[in-house]
Amino acid sequence: MHWFYGILGALLAAVWLDRLRDAAFGLRGVPKIAGPEWDRGPKLQPRATVIVAARNEQEHIEAALGSLLVLDYPDYEVLAVNDRSTDRTGEILDRLARENPARLRVLHVSELPPGWLGKPHAMGLAARQATGDWLLFTDADVSFRPDALRRALLCAEEIHADHLVLFPTALMHSLGERMVFAFFPTLAVFGHRPWKVSDPRTRDYLGMGAFNLIRRQVYEDLGVRQALRMDVLDDMKMGKLVKQGGYAQRVAAGYGLISLRWGHGALGVLDNLTKNLFALMLYRWPRTLGAAFLLLLINLGPFVGLVFAPGWTRLGYALAVGGVAFIYLCMSRYSRISPLYSMLHPVSTLLFAGTLLRSMVLILGRGGVVWRGTKYPLDELRKGLV
Repeated sequence: MHWFYGILGALLAAVWLDRLRDAAFGLRGVPKIAGPEWDRGPKLQPRATVIVAARNEQEHIEAALGSLLVLDYPDYEVLAVNDRSTDRTGEILDRLARENPARLRVLHVSELPPGWLGKPHAMGLAARQATGDWLLFTDADVSFRPDALRRALLCAEEIHADHLVLFPTALMHSLGERMVFAFFPTLAVFGHRPWKVSDPRTRDYLGMGAFNLIRRQVYEDLGVRQALRMDVLDDMKMGKLVKQGGYAQRVAAGYGLISLRWGHGALGVLDNLTKNLFALMLYRWPRTLGAAFLLLLINLGPFVGLVFAPGWTRLGYALAVGGVAFIYLCMSRYSRISPLYSMLHPVSTLLFAGTLLRSMVLILGRGGVVWRGTKYPLDELRKGLV
């Protein structure tokens, strides 16, 4: 039995130390564009179109659009789509458009055509009417600093990007929210590694609903609008299409430039992931169960072994726990969350594994995804996966 614990501990230590090495060196290549060295505009100053899809966002839409309408970039437009809202979203958008006729255009969707998810349809509709050389897709609850677009376009120009993903500042108002967000970067070292998306030899890719900036010509050449029409993970899958198409995908840290609150409390943040996680597993329950098992083994195993493994076999688990803590330390430079949250890593692991399984059970039980009041059948979602 000692040898079993010893071998398992050694394997877990090897996994975490390898990921630590990868993250520690890889993160150096992610530019932080909020710094003073990025406080200028691109030389070419191409026209940009900012696209916002909104459904029942009356609480957030005025603040979000208000921040977009005062960007300090000279040549841009904002296209906002009211996607079948039943609250005051459309009314607020129309008023803002009357007040800002030179900058803001509003599109209204009253009926969703068959074979489309609401958000991809709204974004695609706006993209067809855009006049910009760059398309920036963002969400209706994101707040922009005035210099965010200018810095991002400079970054895209200088690092030769066709698609730029900007990491936002997550507004966290509770210990639970900080705990969950501190956990997310540790998942990145095993999944889509941000520092690897620019490497054409890897399969890593990224996309983010808060900030997906893509050249319009690339968007059209890849047929992004049609490809994403039934994919719940439309923001991530845009990144996949760019990577597979051989175009240049880049990521940058934009902390302080764009911000949003993802949910209220730890459970609120995780609840927002419910529709996404089973989709991430391609709507396959064996894959989901396997992922949950590996998640618990790799993330919870070191802490359990450190407590219960006998004698000398605890060494491997201690090294693995140290690797976890050091990754939190590395990521804290970007997330600005204390590395002490590594002490709550086991709790975060249990919550995330539970959310993954809950996503599977709910979607299978309902026979589809319920998103913003609309149900999308599971068989259609599986056919529409990128």
